[in-house]
Order: sequence, then structure tokens, then C-alpha cells
Amino acid sequence: MARTDNDTWDLASSVGSTATMVASQRVLAHREGLIDDPFAEPLVRAVGVDFFIKALDGEVNLEELDPVFNLRRAAEGMAVRTRHFDKLFTAAAAAGVRQAVILAAGLDARAYRLPWPCGTVVYEVDQPAVIDFKSKTLADLGAQPTADRRTVAVDLRDDWPKALREAGFDAGQPTAWIAEGLLIYLPAEAQDLLFDRITELSASGSRVATEHIPDVSMFADERSRQITDRLKTYGHDIDMGELIYHDKRHDVVDYLTGHGWDVSAQKMPDAYAANGFVFPEDETIGMFAEMSYVAAVKQ
Repeated sequence: MARTDNDTWDLASSVGSTATMVASQRVLAHREGLIDDPFAEPLVRAVGVDFFIKALDGEVNLEELDPVFNLRRAAEGMAVRTRHFDKLFTAAAAAGVRQAVILAAGLDARAYRLPWPCGTVVYEVDQPAVIDFKSKTLADLGAQPTADRRTVAVDLRDDWPKALREAGFDAGQPTAWIAEGLLIYLPAEAQDLLFDRITELSASGSRVATEHIPDVSMFADERSRQITDRLKTYGHDIDMGELIYHDKRHDVVDYLTGHGWDVSAQKMPDAYAANGFVFPEDETIGMFAEMSYVAAVKQ
């Protein structure tokens, strides 16, 4: 179903289901020993989307969906992504930053699985239903956060900076921010507003990590439509072409640079190489060659 201005979702529908999809890929990376996320699998199973559970149980053959795609490729791709955002937090912590914010937190379990230094506060921002589901599921598992975890149950289309401050956020302290897998689900003006707000809330020495996809048309091209049709045969109804915004937007690197951030960007082939993997040059993954993982420090 195509997006609307005031649409809502949970972790089994619309944009929310993409958080479950990403967590499913983290399960694969964890199983391959490429990342450490023991919470991903119980969270995905608790959401209860039949397709993802079948995929984890080996009842979905990825190579039938796309002949050159397989479990190892899915695991490596997610490992590159996960390590990028993990590193933003661990590097910030090593530099003395004790305040972190996960925007559109979804099923992200970093507040539970990363080795946060004593005194670190981790804020998770997402819709109330998403926050409540994850908090309850992890509590039922007996999981304990490794930082002072504070949830901020608010839609990013609303005044989330106000809600963040009310949860105890201190804009006078350096902050580590991540906006993982978020930007393509925002209209162009909302992307700008997100970074404007982050910049306003960030003291010198703050850090942010995100990604830059210069051309989102790949999510609605003929190949993507074919894969979407094949997924439907398994009862999977995510259509990325309908969930993302296709409007022209600012280059993330240029925008952050122009707003006082010292920015570095690593294109996908280099990110794969930095993690000890070979970037596949075929049609399936090769179309992401111009995508960059972005990290920045506030001057």
C-alpha cells in the first residue's frame, strides 16, 4: 500500500515490516558469526510475520527469488551495514561521548548488546506501538540493557526533539546519533528537517551515522518488480517501490557538510573490502555500488 501523510504501522505492516525484514537479515549475519545480535531472532519470531519465520526456518529459498542471491550474501551485506552503525557508537564512546540516540529504532537491540561505558544513556525514538512491543518482548526474555535505556515514543513526523528533551536529553553534551535505513522512507523536506534538528541538538564533538542512496529508482525498476512478484508467492507483500519516497533530495554528504559537520563517506565496494568481503558486481548487489555509508563529526 502506497504511503500517505498520516499513515500508521506496526512491525508487521507497511514501513514497520521493513524493520522486521532488516532484523531477519541480522539473524542471518549472527548465525554466520559476522555480528553478535542474539536478540534479533526472538524479536522477529515474536512479531510473527509468517514469511520471515519461514525464511529463518529454511522454508524460503532465496535463490528462487533471485538466482544470484543466497544466505551468505544476505549475511555479508547486513554485516557491513550493522558494523558501520555499531562503529559509530563504539568510536563515540571511546572518545568520551555518553549520550546516544537511535532514530526510528525499530527492532534495534544496540541498547542491549553493545558494551556501553558506565553512565551512557541511550535514547530510542520510534512510534509508541513499536517501542512498547520491543520493550515488552525483551523484558519477557529477561534481557537487560547494557546502558541507561530511555524510550521516546513519538512519531518522527511530530515534535520528537521536545519529546527527547522531556526524556532527559541534554543538548549541551556531545551526542552519537544513528539514522539507519531511514532516509528513503522520508519525503525530501523531512530528510532536511531531520538533519536540521539533529544539528540543532548536537554539541561540538557529536557524531552521526547514516547512509546515502543517490538514486532510489532501483527500488521500483523491472528487476525489483519481478522480485516483489516472486515474494508474493510466499505470502510476502512488502513492495519497496510503494514504501519509499521518490522525490529528488539533497545529497546527504553535501547537506551535512554545509551544516557544520566533518563528513566521511565510504561507497559500498570499499565498505565490503574494509570488512574483508568481496563486493558482488552482479545485477542484484551491483546496483548498490554508488550507495555510501556516511559518518560525520560536528565541528
